[in-house]
Amino acid sequence: MGDRIVCRYSSGAPSLVASKLAIAEYGHGRVRIVKSDTRSEHEDNARFDREASEWLGHEIEYVSSSEYRDIWHVFEKERFIVSHQGAKCRTALKMVPFYDFWLPSDTLIFGYTADSSDVARAVRLQENSAEKMAFPLIERNLTRTDCYAMIARAGIELPMMYRLGFKNNNCRGCPKGGMGYWNKIREYFPDDFERMAAIQRDLGPGSGFHRRRGERITLDQLLPEDGRHEDDLDFECSIMCAIAETEIAA
Repeated sequence: MGDRIVCRYSSGAPSLVASKLAIAEYGHGRVRIVKSDTRSEHEDNARFDREASEWLGHEIEYVSSSEYRDIWHVFEKERFIVSHQGAKCRTALKMVPFYDFWLPSDTLIFGYTADSSDVARAVRLQENSAEKMAFPLIERNLTRTDCYAMIARAGIELPMMYRLGFKNNNCRGCPKGGMGYWNKIREYFPDDFERMAAIQRDLGPGSGFHRRRGERITLDQLLPEDGRHEDDLDFECSIMCAIAETEIAA
């Protein structure tokens, strides 16, 4: 049967298309599709996961933390949000539960796209990790736009966070989000915005994860016009998208 092919699924458009391509390349028997459930995502992700599983013809497996309930529990218990080294919530809720599942013989499938920022992230990941990994979207020159189009053409409605104009389907209230992201959180999820602002007040000004003119600022100091976050999603399918769909169909 061979070693396991483990797809790092995240309820995002790219990770879903990457999982579909992995099944087409390696077959259902070797592929495992695994999601680290942070219990902090938009409720619509449950609907998207069901439809994704049907399209894949494959079960999605879930791993989650036995220590923390959600991102808010991490911030409040650890009294820490994020630093230049990363976010504690990602380690506690995504990495630790996943590595209880992971085997050294696994090949990990990541949904990094052929967009330049994702390619750079994939290069850094390969340079700093010992795991075997593959990037089917980059290998096929598929962009984030291609992934949106492929899912739409499969008849699957994108998750609500995409439809509200967010570029990623992360936890609702991700500390790695920029100013524009947090202004959209303030608009659509004011309770989450205020909850994070209250945690920053408790932890002090050093807990701010945005900067203005080099100085840290908290959400209480975030101006409505700060940042930029375009609302329009592009659903045009490129020639690479069409080639990938042919590969999947075959």
